[in-house]
Amino acid sequence: MKALIFDVDGTMAETERDAHRVAFNETFAEYKLDWHWSVELYGELLAVTGGKERIKFYLERDRPDYIPPVNLDAFIAELHQNKTAHYNELLARHPIPLRPGVRRLLEEARREGLQLAIATTTSPRNVISLLEHSLSPDSVAWFEVIAAGDIVSAKKPASDIYDYALKKLGLKAEQCIAFEDSGNGIRSARAAGLSTIITINDYTRDEDFTGASLVLDHLGEPDQPFTVLSGEVGNARYVDLALLRRFIC
Repeated sequence: MKALIFDVDGTMAETERDAHRVAFNETFAEYKLDWHWSVELYGELLAVTGGKERIKFYLERDRPDYIPPVNLDAFIAELHQNKTAHYNELLARHPIPLRPGVRRLLEEARREGLQLAIATTTSPRNVISLLEHSLSPDSVAWFEVIAAGDIVSAKKPASDIYDYALKKLGLKAEQCIAFEDSGNGIRSARAAGLSTIITINDYTRDEDFTGASLVLDHLGEPDQPFTVLSGEVGNARYVDLALLRRFIC
């Protein structure tokens, strides 16, 4: 095992409901749009990966009669840029804590000399903000590769973002493990040939995780053991490198 590759939103931290969703709604209010994404509605919209793609889907499905003030794609891009600013301001004011076990596993991997990478559909700016505010001010440098946003044309569940990360790492899929939280995420990682650990959240707990090496409620801590929903862990109570080495392809 040479590297760990992490998704971000919902996997490293619970950013979707209380950060991304809030930032979208702040943007809609700033633009005087009568749109509001409730917790439940946002859960439905998460089936679409990518913020710009999510707005477009919402307009097509829920606001088909809306006439944008400018070219639709340009308007969506402007909204999304504004939303990113709101998201980063929110994290600066109220950092979102990392999920159980994430910091511990990252630190163990660094001590053992493993490479770290990120593969996500969110923007690079959002990734950097989360890392600096929730992990460590210098933690961007912990990651050999940050594959994020529009760096590839096809977003998850396509394998492109993981293919890109593997190429930049200079590693084969069988040398790495991916960490995801969603059905789109595992389809992306598995299509790239990666063994994948799933940590569910409230939005994704009922999704299809076929092909996952493990499905857990979180990565666990010595004093906060995980709950195993699928897979075999023996006597392990939390995810560490020794456990992960059992699942290399």
